[in-house]
Amino acid sequence: MLTPVKEQQFDPVSRLMEISFPPDERRPYKEQKELLKQPQYTVYTVQEDTHAPDIKAFLAVWQFASFAFLEHFAVNPDCRCSGVGSAALKELIGLLPVPLCLEAEPPTDALSSRRVGFYQRNGFYVNEYYYVQPPISNGKNPLPLLLLTYGAPVTTEEFRMIRNTLYQTVYHCSPPKDSV
Repeated sequence: MLTPVKEQQFDPVSRLMEISFPPDERRPYKEQKELLKQPQYTVYTVQEDTHAPDIKAFLAVWQFASFAFLEHFAVNPDCRCSGVGSAALKELIGLLPVPLCLEAEPPTDALSSRRVGFYQRNGFYVNEYYYVQPPISNGKNPLPLLLLTYGAPVTTEEFRMIRNTLYQTVYHCSPPKDSV
């Protein structure tokens, strides 16, 4: 069962985020924790016991009017390949009143290929548009990523809307001026 995280419950999420994402894909602790005050942003955890210090997984989600963005999703290494990730993703999709999208690294090695395959097995489509995640925080680097959407690929117009919303609201920068 997904449980929304309160500020005082953030530390286990931060620990799992730190071991699961490289520095350019996560904000500093204080900046990440501050996001919990944003009404559009929610972090959900999967735990056996809501009072236990360890979590099985977490999902960090931005919800907008016409789509939701799964910014971070990680499963505790001790729980991987157990179905926890698929079950959490399925539950999240059932909670959301709008379509879900996420970013993922292009499949360039075994790990990134497995990750993209996991999302595809769970109903996500890789959109073939060029996409770069802007720096997530000061001092971080931009990253060429894939934009995946649940249920179906998006049109060019939908892609632009998603990208522009993410750039402006999540990354606090101007969208690129391009032909897409």
